[in-house]
Amino acid sequence: MAELSDIANEFIRQEIKEFLERPEEIARNIELFARIRPAMQDIAAALIEGEDGDVDQLTKQALEEGIDALEIMDDGLIAGMGIVGIKFREALIFVPEVLACARAMKAGMNYIEPILSDSGVEPVAKVLMGTVKGDLHDIGKNLCIMMLRGSGFEVVDLGVDTSEDEFIDAIEEHRAGILGMSALLTTTMPNMAKTIEALIDADVRDDVMIMVGGAPVTQEFADDMGADGYGKDALSCVSLAKKLAGEKV
Repeated sequence: MAELSDIANEFIRQEIKEFLERPEEIARNIELFARIRPAMQDIAAALIEGEDGDVDQLTKQALEEGIDALEIMDDGLIAGMGIVGIKFREALIFVPEVLACARAMKAGMNYIEPILSDSGVEPVAKVLMGTVKGDLHDIGKNLCIMMLRGSGFEVVDLGVDTSEDEFIDAIEEHRAGILGMSALLTTTMPNMAKTIEALIDADVRDDVMIMVGGAPVTQEFADDMGADGYGKDALSCVSLAKKLAGEKV
């Protein structure tokens, strides 16, 4: 079993030690960062600090040194954003910090995405993502979208305040296999259930696997409304999407 001292980057060690509280997340991140090369730890650290210029430079340098684009994405960018997602969930950082980290990830992905596209890598699945009717919050949704795209999914962003009809139209237009709905307000949570009911009425419910998330959403609520899965944060969203994509095949 890996230990904190096995992680080369001091900043990453401190982030895990100071900000991660859940035992399973501490163990998972120690195992992750202990196995990845120091150059990827440096990219992750720069991303967590929101240093887009450093991420740009380090990503370019890693590619020039022959490191595979997928390794940079998984072990550098996504690994770093995983810690950002946990800190945001626990209210240890706020919207401005998350946006800075998002810019840093985009700086790295600007190099990675063309390489993956040119290599002909097929997307894992197509995902529709939208915040439900009446809710204008999108930071959590956007973080999930970024992580999904970084993990090989094709994502169609439906934005905020998405009505039942807009979800239905998007399913019919894009032929996506997965639909993600988010809500931050308890007052808009019922609109998730209303959307699922509308999908049933429109005879498109069986065309998609539905995942839901957002601060007030729980597994129990997801089960009650008939969703196929619930993700508590961006990392869980990616894991869930991979699981649902496998079931949809």
